[in-house]
Amino acid sequence: MRDGLSVVKPSSGGYDPGGPLEGGAAVLCRSMGDTHSGETTAKADETARPEIVALAIVALVIGLVTRFVTRSSLWLDEALTVNIANAPLGQIVENLKHDGHPPLYYFLLHGWMGVFGTGDLAVRALSGIFGVVALPLIWVIARRKGGSTLGWVAVAVVAVSPFAVRYSDEARMYSLVILLVVIGWLLVDDVTDRGKSSTARFIAVSIIAAMLLYTHYWSLWLLGALGLTCLWKMWRTKDRVARRPWVGLAVALVAAGLVFAPWLPTMLFQAAHTGTPWAPATRPTTALTWMLADNGGGNYGEQGLGAVLIALALVLGVFGYAVDRRTTALDLRTRREFRGAAWIAAFTFLIGCSVSFVSHSAFAGRYTAVIFPLLAVIVAAGISCFASRWIRFGVVATVCLFLSVGAFWNVVYNRTQLKALGDATALSATPGDIVVFCPDQLGPAGLRVMPAGLTYISYPNYGSGQFVDWVDYTDRNQASDPAAFAGRVLKDAGSTRTVFVVWSDSYKTFEGKCTGLIDALSAVRPPQLLMAENGGRYFEHASLLRFAPSS
Repeated sequence: MRDGLSVVKPSSGGYDPGGPLEGGAAVLCRSMGDTHSGETTAKADETARPEIVALAIVALVIGLVTRFVTRSSLWLDEALTVNIANAPLGQIVENLKHDGHPPLYYFLLHGWMGVFGTGDLAVRALSGIFGVVALPLIWVIARRKGGSTLGWVAVAVVAVSPFAVRYSDEARMYSLVILLVVIGWLLVDDVTDRGKSSTARFIAVSIIAAMLLYTHYWSLWLLGALGLTCLWKMWRTKDRVARRPWVGLAVALVAAGLVFAPWLPTMLFQAAHTGTPWAPATRPTTALTWMLADNGGGNYGEQGLGAVLIALALVLGVFGYAVDRRTTALDLRTRREFRGAAWIAAFTFLIGCSVSFVSHSAFAGRYTAVIFPLLAVIVAAGISCFASRWIRFGVVATVCLFLSVGAFWNVVYNRTQLKALGDATALSATPGDIVVFCPDQLGPAGLRVMPAGLTYISYPNYGSGQFVDWVDYTDRNQASDPAAFAGRVLKDAGSTRTVFVVWSDSYKTFEGKCTGLIDALSAVRPPQLLMAENGGRYFEHASLLRFAPSS
């Protein structure tokens, strides 16, 4: 089909492009015959077009700024992470046993906070640095796969990616995951595609794999996909020399598993007792939609269109190449240099979503940080897959502009309403007053923004709200008694202390509990609404009620 998109059926020979290509397009979008390798590709495209480099530099500036600037205070996951990491080193492991994550990022954040403090900017900056370090490494791996043009386009895509920006500006482990995956990809590429199967590289693969396992559990599915691929390659490859890299990788992954073995009892305890009580199991098709939306726009309003753009770019990245200035074709054999990355990403996603669905655990788009670098480079290849220099530039610029909207949205979007509730509390509270968080998930972020000198209590455990104990969470919450809790609060308040309640009835496993608490308090003291819940403006939202002493 001329002037459009055509599909090329597999054949025994290579595909004849049928027309001249310009510059980098000859590399990025040529026939994917087995004679082409990433290394020869890079040599064929030594210099990217100046407009592509200029676009990437602009994207880099945007990415560097948005990775360290946001108006939002810390929300639940960030605040809870900081509280866990701020404990003594020996206590962090015990805290994580009640939380549900491996410890590496928490240890790193603990050391970081010891130097730079616990302010919002300080604790988020560690993730920002991980995100910045990943950018030149993305350029290296993309250049290997498609030359300098692809390297610069990939940097531009990752720099303004709403997904990468969000998790580079959040006090969580996902930016570290992305960085480790990029490093691991470079090492695996050295071994499998560049003939550099040294012992040192296999040791490095093992170290990075172990670090991934100690950073996030979805790394299990990534390394599982890679391990099964190694076994397949070992079985299919008859030549002993050609099989050696895959044997070495398999041994490296086994070694990483042995390093992770001491943590297995804690992981199994977490799996049995913590889980994801905040959401139901997610179908793989729904998870795919969420992943594309997160990559295409983050939280801002055009997620649907962003998901479509990312999906189309992925298809072009895996199957597409330019035939001439007016035709881009789809080769069903897939593009050789991205075949492995696409396979590992798809296999990882399938394993992870299947396990989550079967085990009735929830899925969140952020878990796909383990395959984000693979997807980002494929997307960059897809939006570069046009022979015309200026059409290619226009497509890349349009997609990057669209992604930039999501990146800027991360700067202005308030992830939590608790800062506003804290300001409202400060206007009418006096020292000694009581603030109740219902549920306890509002406590970690709330404590960071509420006024000092007050007494803080969380429902249902009557703790301070600093931590959330996820162990057997559903059973404990459903067994709680709102009326008895309200009676204890009123007893502690006596006749002189005002009670403030920060609450929301929208949390899973708390259905009706916080309403019951409000009803029990209202039966004794008349409530005054200080601020209403605003779910349309904030991700984490709640209402604020004031219960003054009886006159």
